[in-house]
Amino acid sequence: MKTQRLSTQSKLFISLFVVAVLFVSSMLIPIPFYIEQPGSAQDVQNAISVDGQKNTAPGAYLMTTVSVQEATPATYLLAKVMPYRTLVSKKEYLGELTDEEDDALGNLEMLESEYLAKKVALNLAKIPYKETFTGINVMGILPESDFYNKLKIGDQILKVDGQNFNDLKELMAYLSERKEKDTVTLSIKRQQEEQEVSGTLVKMNENHQVGIGISLTEASQIELDRNIQFDLEDVGGPSAGLIFTLELYELLTKESFREGKKIAGTGTIASDGKVGMIGGVDKKVVAADRAGAEIFFVPSEDFSKEAKEKNPDLKNNAEIAQETAKELKTKMKIVPVANVKEALAYLKK
Repeated sequence: MKTQRLSTQSKLFISLFVVAVLFVSSMLIPIPFYIEQPGSAQDVQNAISVDGQKNTAPGAYLMTTVSVQEATPATYLLAKVMPYRTLVSKKEYLGELTDEEDDALGNLEMLESEYLAKKVALNLAKIPYKETFTGINVMGILPESDFYNKLKIGDQILKVDGQNFNDLKELMAYLSERKEKDTVTLSIKRQQEEQEVSGTLVKMNENHQVGIGISLTEASQIELDRNIQFDLEDVGGPSAGLIFTLELYELLTKESFREGKKIAGTGTIASDGKVGMIGGVDKKVVAADRAGAEIFFVPSEDFSKEAKEKNPDLKNNAEIAQETAKELKTKMKIVPVANVKEALAYLKK
């Protein structure tokens, strides 16, 4: 019996083929990790308008983002050695959410950020408006909830058991009078279509209280004789609230405070104008510096005394931003602010 042997050329071809397959696999096959890295610094004057008019004053307010991508073996190793990259396991990043639910939550948070920016900017500009309660939005569903596979993030609750509610407090008061295993029927709006879903009340694992097992937030709309529009795509989350408010305030007052400067920043916005902490601030500082920003507004909000005692190494947004700016050796000024008025006061001085 003759033994056939591969030629040296054939062996080389097979070896190169295997290496090529492994290389392509390392670049394309996803693994259960995400990479957080510096994203963009987008000029919001192209995305916000009042009565069809956009801000044409020199300079810009830049909305900074964190780019998140699914890791492959190759990008995972690269992220290990590159600065301002953070590896997060899929479980840690998404929790109990699917990718679709995470996107829906990000979109909902962005819409709420736009709404709050409108409200704060109108209040600062002393422009009257009417605020109307429209329902209650679903922000999350606990796995132990009987509504876990019945509701979706972004659903809007209009009624419970046929009853209307004027705010979230009234709804919670109604549910507090019900007992475990009681059935409730929710009238909801999903993608402009109304429907009803029913389920039983459960005892939550976290606090042992009886409820429907979902996290909620109030939804309202602002009515006024001005047409305020936001036009943003592929961006989610609440962290652009401060920058939205500054841009909108300039449009409403027809005043400019940026004096030709590129002003970046980050921070959530509350209805009283307070600026709240966000994640990924180091990566946002990098994005702003790359875009040539001269000022970077960052929340001055700090953690509680109890949280610091529990974790002495905990750093707030302002501390991280200042450390990152020092590492970058940037000329960009880091300006911590507690609220929108402090940011405006800094620009006006």
